[in-house]
Amino acid sequence: MRTETVNGVLAKPGMAVELKGVHKRYLSDSGTEVDALTEVDFTVKKGEFVTMIGATGCGKTTLLNIIAGLETVESGEVRLAADLRLGQTIAYVFQHYTLFPWRSVLDNVTFGLRMHGVGRRARNKKARELLSQVGLSEFENSYPHELSGGMRQRAAIAQTLALQPKLLLMDEPFGAVDDSTRRDLQRMLTDLWQQNKTTILFVTHNVDEALLMGDRVLVFRERPGKILGEFEIDLPRPRNRVNIAFTELFIKVRQTLSVDLD
Repeated sequence: MRTETVNGVLAKPGMAVELKGVHKRYLSDSGTEVDALTEVDFTVKKGEFVTMIGATGCGKTTLLNIIAGLETVESGEVRLAADLRLGQTIAYVFQHYTLFPWRSVLDNVTFGLRMHGVGRRARNKKARELLSQVGLSEFENSYPHELSGGMRQRAAIAQTLALQPKLLLMDEPFGAVDDSTRRDLQRMLTDLWQQNKTTILFVTHNVDEALLMGDRVLVFRERPGKILGEFEIDLPRPRNRVNIAFTELFIKVRQTLSVDLD
């Protein structure tokens, strides 16, 4: 299969992300070398929704940062599709919303489009379409402090999607909201993904969330982070938590995580 090199990064047709033997080390505050990730290997197809789960400190966020190009590796290869660039076709959503507090919801969503030279009418039209999709049409003139936590995260996701990223990196984006809001956000993101088929890498600590949303779940062990297990989720959406197949997968993922805790 032919490969292409773009800025030193290789990409294969049909693949969005490919990691081979990735090893990441950093210095602790005391000056000690700490291995954060070791021998990490996985691929993500274009349009795939992959969830990653593991204990705190197992390197999941570090891995997203490496894929985004925000951190380097000691060894191994990180291969991205030729059309992926952070800030252009790669977008990052964090646990805590990243809205400008002095801008209205509409102005927050249009900000990236304005920076890319999109005209006022076109960017407002796109932003309003997204706000409708995330259920915030009535709040376009509101400011972040006037919104609930879940609404702020909806606005942040709309802001991120405005530039139509090809790869969406999400670091526990629903971790700071209550269970009811979390389920609403899960449904919203799943619906948006089904419409757009954006490639998504989604970090979570919640097994239920990982199984509800992903095409595939990667289970990481504690530091140094390494993939313990990989589970395909061949279940129709929307998924039913009380479905027998869902429950069996849940148990398998929990058992894999428990092995790491023994």
